[in-house]
Amino acid sequence: MPLFRRRADRRTALDEPAKKDIAMRLVSSAENSSLDWEAQYAYLEDIGDGRGYTGGIIGFCSGTSDMLALVELYTQRVPGNALAGCLPALRAVNGTESHRGLDPGFPAAWRQAATTAAFRQAQRDERDRGYFDPAVARAKKDGVGTLGQFVYYDAMVMHGPGTDPLSFGGIRDRAREHAATPAEGGDETTYLNAFLDARVDAMRQEEAHSDVTRVETAQRVFLREGNLDLDPPLNWQVYGDSYEIG
Repeated sequence: MPLFRRRADRRTALDEPAKKDIAMRLVSSAENSSLDWEAQYAYLEDIGDGRGYTGGIIGFCSGTSDMLALVELYTQRVPGNALAGCLPALRAVNGTESHRGLDPGFPAAWRQAATTAAFRQAQRDERDRGYFDPAVARAKKDGVGTLGQFVYYDAMVMHGPGTDPLSFGGIRDRAREHAATPAEGGDETTYLNAFLDARVDAMRQEEAHSDVTRVETAQRVFLREGNLDLDPPLNWQVYGDSYEIG
């Protein structure tokens, strides 16, 4: 098992293009069982987690506002697109697991939209606006490096950016009850372990997220190796499947 040493000159950040691509591949391994995140624009299914339809490159959900925000953004840019007619139904089912008004046409419309460059760009932009940029900004303020920035991002994707106990904000609050952030004078590894502990606790409170390999055999592995800059080679497992970035 390699041990990573922090470089004396500078630390990397997750918003650097190469590291951002690694982040997308890591998330895709958990969300889509594939490292090819750019093949996921057309993905759409109900995975039975109580959030309605899940689709796209980070699992936008019809029940949690982000799929609605994505389709609204796309429709602002491309009026009359294949998904525009689904907006009333998306607004009606937001906050629920219902497909009412979306079936049977919504899946086909989603996949048609995914053939267009505009919808693919909208997915990337909404991912960044809603999840990636806020997670990286918060992590930088907390003084954590590239791995910690990814830990924040992945938690925000799964749990949402809210402040309730099972959302990102609540997870971060519980972590800080046990360890100070580096910006507060704490040790980075100690703090990130506390954050992952708090996240695992949150995951186990939701049946759909009770498999915690996304943390324990992936992010915790990188942390245990001392790979705070998330430098390749990376080897991890999610849901029993093994992955590698060389």
